[in-house]
Amino acid sequence: MSRLLPLIFRNLTFLFGIGFLAPLIAQVLERTAPSIAATPWPLVVGLLVGGGWGAIAQKTGRWI
Repeated sequence: MSRLLPLIFRNLTFLFGIGFLAPLIAQVLERTAPSIAATPWPLVVGLLVGGGWGAIAQKTGRWI
């Protein structure tokens, strides 16, 4: 547990991108095009964009 907590805090921006931004992007895509709601690609796009943005924020230290 003492090793896990610093690891989580060190990667918190990436986890935020995966855990919050990815589902948010997927929901926005599903709301804008309801015909694709049954397909898995909105979540894949959300994970790619949210995870990529979180990884860039983790590397650079800023979100913008």
